[in-house]
Amino acid sequence: MASWVDRVGDFFALDDDWVRPGGGIGRSDVVLTIVSVVVSLFVLELMRSVGSLSQVDEPVWQQVLLTAVPCLFLLPRRRWPLTTAALASAGYLAIGIYVPLMTSLLSTQIVFFLVVLAGVAWARNRRAMVAVYAMIVAAMFLWLVWSFAVGRALSDMAPDPDPGALFSVTVAAALMASIINILYFGGAVIGGQVAWRGARQRADLEQQTATIRDQAEALRDNAIIEERLRIARELHDVVAHHISGIGVQAAAARRVLDTDPEAAKGALGRIESGSRDAVGQMRGLLGTLRKGETPPGSDGGAEADGWVGADGSDHAPQPGLADIPELAESRASTSLTVVHELVEESTGDLEGVPDSIGHCLYRTAQEALTNVTRHSSARTARVAVRVDAASAEIEVTDDGRPRPGTSGTGMGQLGIRERINSHHGSVEMGPRPLGGYRVRARIPLRSGGDS
Repeated sequence: MASWVDRVGDFFALDDDWVRPGGGIGRSDVVLTIVSVVVSLFVLELMRSVGSLSQVDEPVWQQVLLTAVPCLFLLPRRRWPLTTAALASAGYLAIGIYVPLMTSLLSTQIVFFLVVLAGVAWARNRRAMVAVYAMIVAAMFLWLVWSFAVGRALSDMAPDPDPGALFSVTVAAALMASIINILYFGGAVIGGQVAWRGARQRADLEQQTATIRDQAEALRDNAIIEERLRIARELHDVVAHHISGIGVQAAAARRVLDTDPEAAKGALGRIESGSRDAVGQMRGLLGTLRKGETPPGSDGGAEADGWVGADGSDHAPQPGLADIPELAESRASTSLTVVHELVEESTGDLEGVPDSIGHCLYRTAQEALTNVTRHSSARTARVAVRVDAASAEIEVTDDGRPRPGTSGTGMGQLGIRERINSHHGSVEMGPRPLGGYRVRARIPLRSGGDS
């Protein structure tokens, strides 16, 4: 019993609070009502012409009124579905009691069917709908019982019964009336529920479409933000690295300009080379941004190994782990010694590191060395590269102390964390127990590191 009740409740969606939108009186309702009135009156005249209403004693104006009024319930059937269905049922019963033959008009039957269907299809409260229709069905059943009790329905349905038929007149008439009403009301109720479920599914699809559209816009915005962050990191790494190096070399040249002209000349040469490298990398990055080109084999950023643009111009290769020795050499000066160390588990592990990961670790070392020269009193810095089959790691350590008045904005370290996190790696940054500072970044090579 409980299972049957649950199935009925699920079919009519009794626990669904969704309200079907669009319930109102529109132009289509007005047109349908007018057309129904005209067609119903036309059918009435046809039936009067063939003598089907010869047994109706009421005057013609009453027949016209009883035919046209039921059509008016089509107008508010969507705005007030349950009230309209209840009033239409009461009117139908009243006509059936007063002039039973008038309820047999095809147009009246169609109108009442549409009103009953709309009540189910547009009801705001599903539980109230079930209660109202239960009362309507009960009223119709009592009307049929009363009609058979007084003998009017029996005489109308079986004016000349066959004595040799299988069923008696009473049983046959009751079965026919029951089957007709079950099909009539059942079809209207099921059709209305199907219409309601169809509208519910369309609303769900529209909501899902809106959600997907919002998610797509959010993903697009996130992609734009991530691209801006990537550009900011690239600009910071390129500009900060070269400008910091130029400053160190300029300071060294100023110190030895009078005592060691050759050393000063070398420092000025490195300044010239560093400024040219900075301009070249800036042009390559800006050219990529202007053309919207993506290097082949890259992950969507400018972290490719070297490529040719659409206009045939060469873009400088992006540095990787193999360029760490040159980076260490470029950061060395008279006041800072930079030592490079490479540790491979197996020979050739360094070449197996993906370009994007190598570039990420290179930028990490570059930023760490820049911070050493700008914010530390270190005399020695060590850059260690460790590579095995599972991961690639870079570690930059120094022996200095923080230089007073040189604290930065923290954007460089933030950029390091963002880069490493984008490859599912880990970062350790902070003072060393015995003095100095350490930056250590590790990126896995197997579990999505080169994503």
